[in-house]
Amino acid sequence: MTGWMARLREAPVSAWVGILVILAYAAVAVLAPLLAPFPETAIVGPQYHPWTAPYRLGTDALGRDVLSRLIWGARNTVGIALVTTVLAFLIGATTGFMAVTVGGRFDAVSSRVVDVLMAIPALIFALLVLTVTGTSILALILVIALLDSTRVFRLSRAVAQGILPLDYIEVARMRGEGLFWIIRREILPNAAAPLIAEFGLRFCFVFLFIAALSFLGLGLQPPTADWGSMVRDSAKLIAFANFGSWQTATFGLAPLLPAGAVALLTVAVNLVVDWILTIASGLKE
Repeated sequence: MTGWMARLREAPVSAWVGILVILAYAAVAVLAPLLAPFPETAIVGPQYHPWTAPYRLGTDALGRDVLSRLIWGARNTVGIALVTTVLAFLIGATTGFMAVTVGGRFDAVSSRVVDVLMAIPALIFALLVLTVTGTSILALILVIALLDSTRVFRLSRAVAQGILPLDYIEVARMRGEGLFWIIRREILPNAAAPLIAEFGLRFCFVFLFIAALSFLGLGLQPPTADWGSMVRDSAKLIAFANFGSWQTATFGLAPLLPAGAVALLTVAVNLVVDWILTIASGLKE
């Protein structure tokens, strides 16, 4: 922990910008009930109200406050993406490390299963499964976690293959240490840096994937606030925007608000991931 604090103090400006943006998103997600002016699903005004008080970012097609739904969307979209990414890493990293440590048939079978899953386009597979199982939050998390765990499996297996032949692994085996002790105490600490960087990248992919599914109507379902569905619902307003008038100009800006929220978080996470990769590779700024 002390080492990471020292690295944080020496982090470049870009990394600090990314960290501050991520912390801001986390604060909005946690404090959504306190920050949102109105409840998530409440109809509070007329349809398509312009950006004036008390609806600072206007209202949507049902008269719900857009600012409130953006804030609640941070909790829903980011929270589900985080849970999904954590589950994907638990599945992928555990099986990847075990495949290398155990070897033999377990390694061969698990690798072939991963190859089959990776051969299927992720979006098509998700659309097919969610169409059959339904678009519940649990189904969404499990499907995306399974798909992303294949990428984590490949990375963790590759990293573990470089660590397993080292002398301290052989010493641990000669001491009679068990499989999970070796994975937890020897392999995982030495694979932490690339896995942390991959966690950031996977989170971005999951985050964007959930937004894409919601845009297509198979992600988070109404009336749950979600940035992908907000883009879909407000995209048609661009055709009615008249930039000669402020009130009608806001129609054209409506879909840019959730899209911008998605883009800003993605850029912030990538800035932090770039810094972590720099540390892991031993390069200097």
